Amino acid sequence: MAVRCSIIIRCYNEARHLDRLLYGISQQTMRDFEVLAVDSGSTDGTLGILERHGVAIHCLAPQDFSFGRSCNIGAAAARGDALVFVSAHAYPVYRNWLECLLKPLADPDTVIAYGKQRGNARSSFSERRIFKAWYPDRDQADQTHPFCNNANSALRREAWQALRFDESLTGLEDLDFAKRAVERGGRIAYVAAAEIVHVHEERYATVRNRYRREAIAYRRIYPQTRLTAWDFCRLYVGNVASDCRSALAEGSLLRHVPEIMSFRLMQFWGAYRGMGQTEPVSDLLKRRFYYPAPPEEGRSRSVGAKREGCVAYPEHFNEKTAS
Repeated sequence: MAVRCSIIIRCYNEARHLDRLLYGISQQTMRDFEVLAVDSGSTDGTLGILERHGVAIHCLAPQDFSFGRSCNIGAAAARGDALVFVSAHAYPVYRNWLECLLKPLADPDTVIAYGKQRGNARSSFSERRIFKAWYPDRDQADQTHPFCNNANSALRREAWQALRFDESLTGLEDLDFAKRAVERGGRIAYVAAAEIVHVHEERYATVRNRYRREAIAYRRIYPQTRLTAWDFCRLYVGNVASDCRSALAEGSLLRHVPEIMSFRLMQFWGAYRGMGQTEPVSDLLKRRFYYPAPPEEGRSRSVGAKREGCVAYPEHFNEKTAS
């Protein structure tokens, strides 16, 4: 039996976060959906949590993983007319998150919709600023640039059938898909009200590798792009200065300076290395990109996180709907 939409979750060792996401999904006002997960080798109890919530699980061998392949496996197994992708370490803010995210697809020319992302108290200061820059508070019904993000997006099934995700990219499979969709005349809509909290708890080395693999993919998508040593220095100094001014205005400069300098260094050093890489990505490097070491136990849990059961999170889940 067909459903209006299929919610697809990519998973790898997400036991810290899954309960909160699945609880948020269970509270949505729109009910005509299914939930399925594509797991790529979890060992931390992720599979047990998915089973307790009745989520259909599709497995992908770690050595075969790519972001695009995981999305394609989920989309191929889905029954929905719309495909909704959400990060396993994210959770919706409002009960009508799903309604808001799907609403732009009522326009037959709109093929992709994506929603706002914000960090939480455990997110780094710089990453919270990145979220605010990339995901503004105002909707864009017909976005002029091919950007979207599969941590919080929806697309038409027929668009996926026509284009599919590029399984060879080391990241940015969503940007590549959106670029090709726009080239075919499709529209992209940004929905500020479809808000999630996206929790990144990463070592700085993982931040570096994340931006490196994304830069490798970006260079594949836009071959003419370059990032020089001067660009690296300019971007690093400029963003550190901007972050510090923002922290100063909030009265938290001294607390955040070391974190700002470290995060921005890893961000732009990773991007610089990725943009300059011309040799094929080795299997060892892929393992570093896709299967990073877990964070230290002291930094590994979000405040109030639970590991088992379907638990309400009143301090994190907004009981109201977005306006």
